[in-house]
Amino acid sequence: MRSPAPSHSDEKARLAAIMKELRRLADPRNVAGMTRYGINPTNTLGVSVQTLRRIAREAGRSHRLAQMLWATGIHEARILAALVDEPAQVTSRQMDRWVKDLDSWDVCDQCCSNLFDKTRFAYEKARTWSNRKEEFVRRAGFTLMACLAVHDKAADDGRFLDFLPLIERGSGDERNYVRKAVNWALRQIGKRNSQLNQAAIRTAREIQSLPSKSARWIASDALRELTNEATRDRLKRRSEAP
Repeated sequence: MRSPAPSHSDEKARLAAIMKELRRLADPRNVAGMTRYGINPTNTLGVSVQTLRRIAREAGRSHRLAQMLWATGIHEARILAALVDEPAQVTSRQMDRWVKDLDSWDVCDQCCSNLFDKTRFAYEKARTWSNRKEEFVRRAGFTLMACLAVHDKAADDGRFLDFLPLIERGSGDERNYVRKAVNWALRQIGKRNSQLNQAAIRTAREIQSLPSKSARWIASDALRELTNEATRDRLKRRSEAP
């Protein structure tokens, strides 16, 4: 027999306990270090992702608790929200609401890799968000492409071939957090298999010819990895595997 779902008051008590633990673990020295890596220090406590993963395992999955954690506005609580939420319960509206709240690249990437890419809306949001103007919304679109390329083992090549024109279109964005996500998406797609590797290389060469400093960096960095011997050997072994 399944245990009854926790009540709202139970979840509020769990939220209070988690927030108490996060504040106990807070370390301003870590916040200073995180800031040097471009992480937004606002509402940040300085708790490591490794520790957050441990707290998430202890908390277990809960859609309601995830909503409460996100609503706190605390940096670490929002990463926890992505770790404990239930992908099947996530709605399109929730994803759009959360992505608008993003104000730091690490929360963006944690949401995409731990939650958003496991929802039924992932491919749709990757396409839609990659065309948006807001910096972290656009980053989320390309980050989702990268995460899907790594995590969705069963997806056919067509899904990722459809992303390549969007990657080329986004390559002219000079904002650092966007261009790095564009580059990440291109590289991860190109490392899935030999066919996508060749398609990603062609896209990178097209990007390389664009009159944009960002585009040239994205293309040269991606080509360096996609054409090196280690990548080619790994893809060859993968294609020969039974």
